Amino acid sequence: MGIELLGFQTTIANPITLKGIGVHSGAEVEITFHPADADAGIVFQRVLPGGRVSEYRAVSSQVGNTDLCTVLGLSPATSIATIEHVMAAIYALGLDNLLIEVHGAEMPIMDGSSAPFIEAIEQAGIRSLAEKRRYIRILKPVRIESGASWSEFTPYDGMRFEVEIDFDCPLIGRQSWKGDMTPSVFKRELSRARTFGFMRDVERLWAGGFALGSSLENSVVISDDDTVINVEGLRYADEFVRHKTLDAVGDLSLAGAPFLGCYRSYRGGHRMNANGLKALLSDPSAYEVVETASQRQGARSRDMVAVAAPGFAPWSA
Repeated sequence: MGIELLGFQTTIANPITLKGIGVHSGAEVEITFHPADADAGIVFQRVLPGGRVSEYRAVSSQVGNTDLCTVLGLSPATSIATIEHVMAAIYALGLDNLLIEVHGAEMPIMDGSSAPFIEAIEQAGIRSLAEKRRYIRILKPVRIESGASWSEFTPYDGMRFEVEIDFDCPLIGRQSWKGDMTPSVFKRELSRARTFGFMRDVERLWAGGFALGSSLENSVVISDDDTVINVEGLRYADEFVRHKTLDAVGDLSLAGAPFLGCYRSYRGGHRMNANGLKALLSDPSAYEVVETASQRQGARSRDMVAVAAPGFAPWSA
């Protein structure tokens, strides 16, 4: 028996607005989640000076820079950065259609985790739509490597993540997180894990125009003597790998449809996640598009049936 899945698409029931600062720009940002129709997908709209709008679908083909965060678009003048924490919450809660209006160049960092976005979505409410939800079912292994790092997709009866990190830092060292992804698992085990960084990197990042909004309120900071500077300490004993898994959930949401399979990575990050996803989607023999054959909301992964991929494939829009 596979895990129970959503048989039909969803959106939010009501609009909701959040405000905060961008972790890299340090500037104030306002975002509003709006309900969207079936098959609209997740769409970001950045409001530019003069009322102009740059629009990006949250799909792999729209990804630009992945150095320190995941960015939609290529030009800093119109792109939208640091979408991974928002997208992780959207993906984990099973939202398929949403318009996100952005006043700023990146998502607000909030407390450095996905928890504030989870709370906002649940406050807005989730509404089912009449169209069936499609999934990408993994049919064979797809693996990429870069130095000592690697990532791979393998067939699995459900949606699973297995993430391992290995830092040359005694506080972190080698940590791993493994689990089947459901809304309750994400909320309980991953959603509160915060982004983290090292004091020794701060001046270099500032010089490059990054981390200008980073603080102890939105990041776990590791000192030069390998201790946590934050007075409250860690939220989880292995918060570092849990945040890396949260990032992977957000990055893989850019498949354009939920995947059925297992994603594994070792010493990965945004670039490895993005390149692994592109490798999967570039091999049509590695996956099939499926939906439930049932008319009820709940479905089992083994009950999914293959359907013809739409001519306007969401992951290549």
